[in-house]
Amino acid sequence: MKKFILYLIFICASFESFAQAFEDKIEYTKKTQPCIVMNYSYPPQAVENAIINKMSKLGYKGKEEKGLFNKDKGFRVYKGTYIQEISSSRYDYILKVERKSRKEDDETVLYFLIQKDDENLLTTMQAEELGKAKAFLYNLMPDIEAANLELQITAQEEVVSKAEKKFRTLQGEKEEMEKRLKKLQDDIKQNEKDQVDQQAEIEAQKKALEELRNKRKN
Repeated sequence: MKKFILYLIFICASFESFAQAFEDKIEYTKKTQPCIVMNYSYPPQAVENAIINKMSKLGYKGKEEKGLFNKDKGFRVYKGTYIQEISSSRYDYILKVERKSRKEDDETVLYFLIQKDDENLLTTMQAEELGKAKAFLYNLMPDIEAANLELQITAQEEVVSKAEKKFRTLQGEKEEMEKRLKKLQDDIKQNEKDQVDQQAEIEAQKKALEELRNKRKN
């Protein structure tokens, strides 16, 4: 009985997780097209890196749409791609990663299109494959978490590097100040010696002046 209850909890949790992936529409190739949407509580860079790494491991390198006047800018296209987790057929997978809003740096939206011969398949896809596509997006979570960790490590390495650079700068400044201080101390000692010598010179000149005054005729 206990095992059955745990199983139900697992099924419900899985259903709730997969429910995060939902069907919507997006503008692509000048057409409004059906797509699968998935929200992630991670920065866009982590999600994008995870996808690139995942597809790279499968042996595919996508082409990113670029260009100032390209309305499809930001989409990444994987032509003739075989993803066993989704289907035994080769499809064109088109993805776009965006920050959810300007105020939410750590919230990302992923748009996922599936095509073949430039024809969108989401409206005709079998429910099993559609479910697998949604599960594929959900199963990216560990990859995204790992990618996000790498971003955090890189950012922290930069923080450490800047701190070390600042420390080396402070050390250099200290050495320069110590050099200036030593020179200043030497200058002070020289000044004190010069004062003693000058005082002796004053006494000698005063004595000479007194001798000259004594030679005056009354």
